[in-house]
Amino acid sequence: MTSYLLDCFNFSDRHTAAHLARELTRVTDEWGLGDKIVACVSDNASNIVSAVRDHLHWDHISCFAHMLNLIVKAALKEVQHIVQKVKTIVEYFHRSTVASEKLGATQKQMGQEPLRLKQDVATRWNSTYYMLKRFTEVKDPIISTLALINPSLPTLLPEEWEISREILEIIKPFEEVTTEVSAEKFVTVSKVILMTRGLQRIVARFQRNPSKFDPVKKLVDSLMSEMTKRFGRVEHNEKLADATCLDPRFKNQAFVSHQAAEDTVKRVTAAAAAINPVQHEEEDTSESAASASAGAMFWEDFDERVASLRPSAASSKTSDSMMEMRAYLAEPLLPRTSDPLAWWKRCSPVYKTLSEVMKARLCIVATSVPSERIFSKTGQIISERRNRLSPSKVRELVFLNANMP
Repeated sequence: MTSYLLDCFNFSDRHTAAHLARELTRVTDEWGLGDKIVACVSDNASNIVSAVRDHLHWDHISCFAHMLNLIVKAALKEVQHIVQKVKTIVEYFHRSTVASEKLGATQKQMGQEPLRLKQDVATRWNSTYYMLKRFTEVKDPIISTLALINPSLPTLLPEEWEISREILEIIKPFEEVTTEVSAEKFVTVSKVILMTRGLQRIVARFQRNPSKFDPVKKLVDSLMSEMTKRFGRVEHNEKLADATCLDPRFKNQAFVSHQAAEDTVKRVTAAAAAINPVQHEEEDTSESAASASAGAMFWEDFDERVASLRPSAASSKTSDSMMEMRAYLAEPLLPRTSDPLAWWKRCSPVYKTLSEVMKARLCIVATSVPSERIFSKTGQIISERRNRLSPSKVRELVFLNANMP
């Protein structure tokens, strides 16, 4: 898996679907990629979705990390009063040098390693997770420091500390999935269906063993409701399903729905048949010539009778692809930690047409995080001390930074 930045430029026009589609077309045409786009992964902003689907007619896949962000942020509203208290206290320690130094000294007195509190970022739910996690890790030093300094801050009640710990336990799997699926050098798209079902099972377990705290119960119910709404038909997303089936670690065993698994196998087989080169048996040209000269009339009756028994090119391609698919599904599953691309590289001579379909599926990334990382780098290049850089110069610097080894 490799990842390249094609362009990152100043965009001064209104961000309409038509304008975005025009610029995307310009970039892909410049690189000669117009006919090689297999999918476009982005967040669910209506303008970019419309540009991709309605104007460019590309297959659009919603960023999995963005979907998880929306789900968890919606659920965290059920415990917003606690999150807001924690955020207020963290902001106080970040603003006050005296309080921050006192907290560090208190941690040392209690035999703990001095750890700075973390602030959350509005656009990233997992930053809220990291904030709560660090906050609970230094619970005792925080309580002691606040008691000594005595600022007019809303403090957490004993019950709220317990709720915070339960919140962390519930949303930790979402953080782990977000981290794993945000990779860009490993296959990720084939994990989306499995990860979604795994998260749903974990949340269902918390529902079967409910917390004694109402806010936590509401958090869990909200997580399940949001996941059902956004991922209810995830197994029927063709690109995600095809990629999962073509990952030798998962194949059709990843599906809960038998119908979805069956439909996926048929679709991948048909895609393989569509690219399967026609295999013609070499004819003995000398014999054909001899037959023609000996009198084709002799063979007319036989040829007419057996014509319907010979497979057509289309049926031959389909049967070959079906045989490949059956053999592929019969192979033992790879260990989950194996590299599926290494397996395909080794086995592509055996599964010639399936491997071609695989290339157009496992290359897809599950998230738009690689693009977000580019914007983060751009923010580091453009700073207060470098605010006179021209847009063209920034474009060149970002391009080199992203693509040079």
